[in-house]
Amino acid sequence: MRLSADWMSIADDRILEFLREEGPRSPTKIHEDGRVRFTRQHINTRCKRLVEYGLLQHLGNGVYTITERGERYLDGELDAGQLTPA
Repeated sequence: MRLSADWMSIADDRILEFLREEGPRSPTKIHEDGRVRFTRQHINTRCKRLVEYGLLQHLGNGVYTITERGERYLDGELDAGQLTPA
C-alpha cells in the first residue's frame, strides 16, 4: 500500500503512474493523452510540487520524469509523509 502525504492529491498518483509507464512528458502531453483527467494547469502545478519533494525531476522545456524516489513511492517502499521539500 502507498503511504501518501497530506500535501498530496489524487492527481499526484495518476501523474507519477503515467510518467512511469510513458516516460518523460510535459503537462500538456500528459493532459492531451486523456488518462490523467485534470486540467493542464492543475497537472503543471502538481508536477512542480512533486519536484519540490523529489518525486519528479524537471528536465527542462516543461518536461518531467519520475525519479527513483517516485518509483519507490509507487512501489509502496517510501512513506511520502516523511519527505520534506528541497
